Amino acid sequence: MREALAGGHLLELFAEPGRQPDLEAAARGVGTPVVHVAPKVMAALADTVTPQGVVGVATLLDVPLGDALAGTPRLVAVLEQVADPGNAGTVLRTADAAGADAVVLTDGSVDPHNGKCVRASAGSLFHLPVVAGVAAADAVAALRERGLQVLATTGAGDDDLDDLVDAGELHRPTAWLFGNEAAGLSEAAAGVADRTVRVPVHGRAESLNLATAAAVCLYASARAQRR
Repeated sequence: MREALAGGHLLELFAEPGRQPDLEAAARGVGTPVVHVAPKVMAALADTVTPQGVVGVATLLDVPLGDALAGTPRLVAVLEQVADPGNAGTVLRTADAAGADAVVLTDGSVDPHNGKCVRASAGSLFHLPVVAGVAAADAVAALRERGLQVLATTGAGDDDLDDLVDAGELHRPTAWLFGNEAAGLSEAAAGVADRTVRVPVHGRAESLNLATAAAVCLYASARAQRR
């Protein structure tokens, strides 16, 4: 909520009296309307079991693909048909922490404004450009036009992530494609990437969770680009 307020995105605040006085004062300080509601009303407004006493109405945050890729992006995360809002929000948070320039959710992915996605992003949804509802092929074409290499993550990838790091391949501007939690990246999306990359699994685990794999890949690129 504070991130939405700081960014000028909060349009209205509903609050139980006395629950979040500092937030109420901050909202009023910038001219955002504050409406006091009873606990029963708050329970109906919120979509969590234990509401924090405030609910906000904010502007929609997704932007056109061209706007998100304006300038000289060096690191972009693309989520293809990622359905779980918790995973999507966690990748948004990770991309923000890794210094990514944008996050793209292709058509068939969860709405980034989903309440669980917003909460899982821990405010990062308000920090970097987010694109929603574009075709994976269109996203890849736009990323290539901006000079980014496109790497697709898959358990059966031809290239090992560690080998790419050792070979110095990740210092280049890079877009990472991450696929659906259950089905993985589609063959069509993997087929338009420059490389297919697997994250090495040194133990007995079958695979990595989507958000974990995204964190490993994004931070590998972030480290290489900042050396």
